[in-house]
Amino acid sequence: MAEPVRVLLPDALVRLFPGASRQLHVIAGSVGEAIVELDRRWPGMADRLCDSTPAIRRHINIFVDGDKARLATALRPGAEMFVTTAISGG
Repeated sequence: MAEPVRVLLPDALVRLFPGASRQLHVIAGSVGEAIVELDRRWPGMADRLCDSTPAIRRHINIFVDGDKARLATALRPGAEMFVTTAISGG
């Protein structure tokens, strides 16, 4: 059974989903499972985070315990999953 992990969401995403929180805990064994749980709580969130291939969208970065993650990245008990929007500059 998967254990709770801490998820940190960017303000830009939280503003789109009434009732969403910047910090929360979910039960998930992988990044993909965590996104499924986020989408269960706030329908449509997965579409903001993933494309149709499925993969994490180009303009979204997800880090697990400081390392860049993919949907298949495992989440250990107590892990921290940080979602951020990509920043570009010129």
